[in-house]
Amino acid sequence: MVCFDESQVQLIGETRQPIPAKPGRIERYDYEYRRNGTANLFVLIDVNRPWRKVKVTERRTAKDFAECMRELVDVHYPKAERIRVVLDNLSTHKAGALYQAFPPDEARRLLRRLEFHHTPKHASWLNMVEIEIGVLSQQCLDRRIDSHARLVRETAAWEKRRNAERSRINWMFTTEKARAKLGRAYPKVPAKPTKKQRVKTSVQRY
Repeated sequence: MVCFDESQVQLIGETRQPIPAKPGRIERYDYEYRRNGTANLFVLIDVNRPWRKVKVTERRTAKDFAECMRELVDVHYPKAERIRVVLDNLSTHKAGALYQAFPPDEARRLLRRLEFHHTPKHASWLNMVEIEIGVLSQQCLDRRIDSHARLVRETAAWEKRRNAERSRINWMFTTEKARAKLGRAYPKVPAKPTKKQRVKTSVQRY
């Protein structure tokens, strides 16, 4: 099972050269900065093993999503018969995105191996990858990154280190807790009628 989501990053450049760090002092930046546009991050984690992937793109269109899914199938899980993907309800996160991006035969080939599971509306926090994106933001994106190329290098280095450390998420939200908190999302199993109720029903029939 793979959890998937995306995040936008503002590319920020310097107007003045930062003052390098030295013993007793951290690196210092000028408060003024230059906006260099934005970039998109596709982030994937495997809930069953310590693996994550960060893919940097310029946009987050249906085609970008479809290309990410093709890479997931053909590059990262080439031998998997079925890949279950947990993701939110963004309009591009649909099977139709693959048909927009690829010929029908190619889209069908990929979708035979993909199984999408969408989180409920307003409940994207149920997706474990949200935690991983938070870690990425704190450990890698907490500085000014001025270009697409540098963002690729920084996220690749972070990804490599996290995978080498075999870092995993300790997910505490169990099925039992989900049933208690999200009761409306689960169908109610009708209780079996008691003997008294069965007798009453039989009498009413006559």
